[in-house]
Amino acid sequence: MQIDFHHAVTYVVARLSGFKQEKAEIIAHAAQYVDDATSSGTVHFSNNAMYNRISSAHAMTDPNNFKKSIKNHMVWLPFHFLPGNNDLEAGENPNGGFINKIVCSKNSPIAKEMVRQAIIENDKPYGLHRLGITMHVYADTWAHQKFAGVLHDINEVEDAVEVSDTGVFKSGLGLWWRDFLDDTIPPLGHGRANVFPDMPFLTWKYKNIAGKTITRMNTDDFCEAADHMCMAMKRYRLGNPDDTDVTGIKKSDMKKIRLLFEGIKEKDGGKRHEEWLNKIKKGHFSFGAETISYSGKGSNSWKKEAIGTNFDESVCKYSESFLTSNWKLFHDAAQAHHFHVLHGLLPKYGICAA
Repeated sequence: MQIDFHHAVTYVVARLSGFKQEKAEIIAHAAQYVDDATSSGTVHFSNNAMYNRISSAHAMTDPNNFKKSIKNHMVWLPFHFLPGNNDLEAGENPNGGFINKIVCSKNSPIAKEMVRQAIIENDKPYGLHRLGITMHVYADTWAHQKFAGVLHDINEVEDAVEVSDTGVFKSGLGLWWRDFLDDTIPPLGHGRANVFPDMPFLTWKYKNIAGKTITRMNTDDFCEAADHMCMAMKRYRLGNPDDTDVTGIKKSDMKKIRLLFEGIKEKDGGKRHEEWLNKIKKGHFSFGAETISYSGKGSNSWKKEAIGTNFDESVCKYSESFLTSNWKLFHDAAQAHHFHVLHGLLPKYGICAA
């Protein structure tokens, strides 16, 4: 999924689940910032204070990712390709060995436990930021299903073509693109499927490493993800991860969400994002007209507000407001999520990835 879903749709769902605008903006910003927080290491301040943070993303086409599998285990698995254990419960193992345990699966028992932990810890100062991160990972279990966040042949994609009638990908990946993939991009995540899993309007198919034809209906998957996110966020607001009475998105709003997924036939996620922001501004949804924005970099970014720069400088000016800044709270949340997933949740399912 791209910025149109992780920011705009997450905001819409947060508002529909009952969050006020200010809190919904934090949740949505954190959800998108998972894709933009590519720097790691220690920030040193002019008063000798320091803060260490981790990255939650790196480029799928970065050659270093193909050389160091630890980087994939530390970033792709906890933040983008949450292992699904083939939808089995803790203590059960799928056929095929370790790789089959770490293939991503939509709304798996592992994913549900991840969401549950974010709800349990909703009293933390970084609770909303943790919820945003969790919603990013949760949503991606739909988009990234059947792919693993490691370099492995299980991620092979052959003959990927659109089977819907949008006309956006008339020639599929094309022979030239398939040759490029074979020569340039190893099978990491959904890299060989290119952007197909991220297009909300697309129905497509491909052959996996076993020669089986897999058909993906992205619009259905994206709607289902949004609905489950709504229920998760309602449980968060209640502070009860086990509440079975919560409902998803009401039909009138879901119809609008689906029509936007289907109707904005645009490859560029940024352009789709602008369409969503315009709809929100015009009061397209039941919560009314609101203006929101997202700045991953620049003068309005969380990072600039927190440390006075968008760059990783050797020494930054310290401000007392740093401790309560959204940027610092995001990175606190990222580390809490990271530690829980790799050192608590996955080992419970027999997955050692850290």
